[in-house]
Amino acid sequence: MNKELIYNKPWILQRADPYVYRHTDGVYYFTASVPEYDCIILRRGYSLQELATAKEHIIWKKHDHGPMSKHIWAPELHYLKGKWYIYFAGGEQEDVWKIRPYVLECSGQDPIRDDWIEKGKMRRAEEDKFSFEAFSLDATVFEDQGELYYVWAEKVGVGKQISNLYIAKMKTPYELMTVQVMLTTPDYDWERVGYWVNEGPAVIKHNDKIFLTYSASDTGPAYCLGMLCATSGTDLLDPLSWKKERYPVLKSDEKLQIYGPGHNSFTVNEKDEPIMVYHARKESEVGDNPLYNPNRHAQLMRIKWDEGGKPVFSYEE
Repeated sequence: MNKELIYNKPWILQRADPYVYRHTDGVYYFTASVPEYDCIILRRGYSLQELATAKEHIIWKKHDHGPMSKHIWAPELHYLKGKWYIYFAGGEQEDVWKIRPYVLECSGQDPIRDDWIEKGKMRRAEEDKFSFEAFSLDATVFEDQGELYYVWAEKVGVGKQISNLYIAKMKTPYELMTVQVMLTTPDYDWERVGYWVNEGPAVIKHNDKIFLTYSASDTGPAYCLGMLCATSGTDLLDPLSWKKERYPVLKSDEKLQIYGPGHNSFTVNEKDEPIMVYHARKESEVGDNPLYNPNRHAQLMRIKWDEGGKPVFSYEE
């Protein structure tokens, strides 16, 4: 018998960048970055409770060398145009920080049992000469008014570089139709701790609004969530269609021992109530390089709405 869900506590241990998708048949799928950064895993279950203990299947392994051979990060599972796709980022054994976005397409309708075909690096639009030339990762896909949109993080500049979020329309699940448009850059002090970072986009809709959360700062205790909002049906490729929140919508809470909440996704429970899936740490000390500390755990949060229709992210139940 499945235990009752406990919110804002570790749900699945050592699984960063968690992504949960409930398919049209009601079946849930879970994927995430594993601490070794060497493969892509999937779990399947009929409830969020079941996912916590579901068998984990390795559906794809990194290459030994060349593209997709190091730092396999942040997979997302999407069902688009009648097929399953996984979007993820990976580096190269010979150049470990040459992180780029890649796409897998499932050969059949069972994403766990059927083979996955490598579609290669995400293709930019023909007239786009800039996208995916630098450190690029954390892609997500969402739909509005029958159009598919691709949102990702990419670094620009010199030195430590700056990670911005970009958006484009999609021609196919593995090719962009339009040139990149920058949605947000790290403007505020809370987005600039350790590194200047906007990454990990995720979309939730409510009424006619599209809310896009993202993660900011380095992956230690300063990691937090920001948010943008746009109205469905407007020109989503116009940055002025989006309004950015001045302050983080979720951050560390020392009293609750929740540190570095971020890189989230959205799903619903069996009652169709909105749920945020995110990772966080239990400890504030993470060592010299937080990226290689494995203790980022997947957690769940119930989403409520305020009087203005905005999502409320609260650790209080």
